[in-house]
Amino acid sequence: MCLRMYNNPQGAGTMTSGGTESIVMAIKTYRDWARDVKGITEPEMVIPATAHAAFDKGAAYMGVKVHMVPVDPVTRKVDLKRVRRAINCNTILLAGSAINFPDGNQDDIVALGKLATKYNVGLHVDCCLGSFIVPFLERAGLADGEDGGSRYKLHPFDFRVLGVTSISCDTHKYGFAPKGSSVIMYRDAALRRYQYYITPDWTGGVYASPSLSGSRPGALIAGTWAAMQYMGSDGYLESCRQIVTCARRIANTITNSIPELYVLGSPPASVVAFASKDKDVKIYEVGDKMSKKGWHLNALSGPAAVHIACTRLTLAVVDTFIADLKASVEEAKMAPSGKGTMVALYGLGSSSAVGPTIVGEVAGIFLDTLYKA
Repeated sequence: MCLRMYNNPQGAGTMTSGGTESIVMAIKTYRDWARDVKGITEPEMVIPATAHAAFDKGAAYMGVKVHMVPVDPVTRKVDLKRVRRAINCNTILLAGSAINFPDGNQDDIVALGKLATKYNVGLHVDCCLGSFIVPFLERAGLADGEDGGSRYKLHPFDFRVLGVTSISCDTHKYGFAPKGSSVIMYRDAALRRYQYYITPDWTGGVYASPSLSGSRPGALIAGTWAAMQYMGSDGYLESCRQIVTCARRIANTITNSIPELYVLGSPPASVVAFASKDKDVKIYEVGDKMSKKGWHLNALSGPAAVHIACTRLTLAVVDTFIADLKASVEEAKMAPSGKGTMVALYGLGSSSAVGPTIVGEVAGIFLDTLYKA
């Protein structure tokens, strides 16, 4: 079903436990493919700075060197000239997002596909967040964006793009499937074969698994199938239309009615990230003010910003969100507290040379507490 949605019904894929595993599996696949086909033993990959952290995680697991390329500060698309310069004889994989997690923007997948084709390397498109939104934008009449396509336009991203060899898509996000379900799709079954792990001579018999998990939860697979059957193409189409219309209303309001803020890039789908252009308004302060009003937004860095990922639950409260955001901006300007979770944690990470190290240590301590009785 997902392969048809991404215009490659004759392709291949597997289910995974989530977007992270889908991306890790893609990296494993390209590492093994490059070793077998090209003899590469010191693999490298090139990714945008806005790519999901799962790429770094997968690279660490699989022993792949990462070249992280900055994005254009205005368009938020990966810098293609730097991508091209980063490609070398050990490159196994390029990556792009449609859409990325931090600010909801899309990389130029067509241009990345041309580079992947030219240098005979893989191109993975991360659609974990775009999932069941971006494939329906065209049918919803929203792919062309607004203002003649200058805002919110969706560019080609799926298997119709020459050079795209794999795509990850989370069914548990806008597919409304049970948490812990995602898919990794390949252009053909031959490439998918490199994802498998097979040990034929184990004393316990032949061991073969398609992904990281040995025991795979049938209930999750069945639940995902049931959710997709229930929603159907028309259900996902209407969901896409409502959610994206809501997101664009928020983006347009920020652009036209909140002069202290600006929207990062031109997000075509469900995520809207915004930062401050007023020296008297600290965006993390705004985020903390919103938290006190019941809105728990994601804090971002590079630049300092926050984002909202719109869902079907946002539709009924979008007016309240906009009103609270306007009020929070005024409060942050007139009575900044300098306190709060975002200010304390993310402010330190972006303003101090040792900040990232300290933030990392705090994150580790937090994980430790999860495993204390």
